[in-house]
Amino acid sequence: MKAIVHTGPRAIEIREREKAVPDDDEVLVRVHSAGLCGSDAHAYKYEDGYEWIPIPRTMGHEYSGEVVEVGDDVTDFAVGDHVVEEPIHDCGSCFQCKNGQPNVCQNFEITGMHNDGAYTEYTTVRPRDLHLIPEDVPLGHASITEPLSIATRAVFDQSAVTPGDTVLVEGPGPIGVLVAAVADSLGADVVVSGLGKDTTYRLPLVEDLGIETIDIEATDLEAIVDERTDGVGFDAVFDTTGHSSGVEMAIDHVRKGGQVVVVGLPGSPSEVFMTPVVRGEVDVNTSYGSTWRNFEQAIRLLSAGAIDADAIIDRSFSVDEPTAAFEAFLESETCKPVFSFADS
Repeated sequence: MKAIVHTGPRAIEIREREKAVPDDDEVLVRVHSAGLCGSDAHAYKYEDGYEWIPIPRTMGHEYSGEVVEVGDDVTDFAVGDHVVEEPIHDCGSCFQCKNGQPNVCQNFEITGMHNDGAYTEYTTVRPRDLHLIPEDVPLGHASITEPLSIATRAVFDQSAVTPGDTVLVEGPGPIGVLVAAVADSLGADVVVSGLGKDTTYRLPLVEDLGIETIDIEATDLEAIVDERTDGVGFDAVFDTTGHSSGVEMAIDHVRKGGQVVVVGLPGSPSEVFMTPVVRGEVDVNTSYGSTWRNFEQAIRLLSAGAIDADAIIDRSFSVDEPTAAFEAFLESETCKPVFSFADS
């Protein structure tokens, strides 16, 4: 079977591998669509913090597919079921897992990093890591369930955003776009900030979703704060940039008594002056990964048509030339590339 295999820094190949065979406690999934995200791009570059991934490695952790075979011991899924996988696998036995925090499990494993992933035609999965996709959600749309679940956790669980709140989302990458879409679906007044490089593809994509944007290299963000919040500051700021300056900027533009939620993973130390944060009683929170409940919330949003999956997904990149998708992603020339492994 065909697989997209990571072979070194900025190096991937198409290789033929033996078709996966499920154990008695696994199912075999025929992959339909598999997306590319920021962590995939960091792994592709083999950046610090990702060099532990053994290579060669079949990449991919966010995908949708159809069950085509079930192991002898499997009773909760059947051939023909449409599914998505929770790619962060918790151990179930550490303190965090027992404390209801499996997304920060001490012994987690990630599909496509700790073990071979879903950039291939078939993959084996344990039923406990799968979610059933309803018939009214096309498999192509379901491929963004995993990143959408990260956004639902950030907005629904880790923030206090309510309808009518003013919200700034920093960064129009995949998670930023989905956080903005979820907050918008809730009835918040959302604006997304980006850089000049984002004005070609990513900020226009956000505008196509009916959400206002700002290029902070061309427009004074302070003026937007004054215009949108009467100078008070945003009720909530989500930092999805993955850069230390994002946290600092978020604190500068949130209101006193407001909330900052850090979703991106800053790659360098941040120098935050905490005195105004404390005096303003600003709530600085974080959000990592997602839980079973967040996946179900994401699926329901897709089923309800609250998220415009067609507008967000970019299907223009071929499985046979995956390097183009990774390089375009790194240059902000696309936002959510999705590889299609099936024709329907």
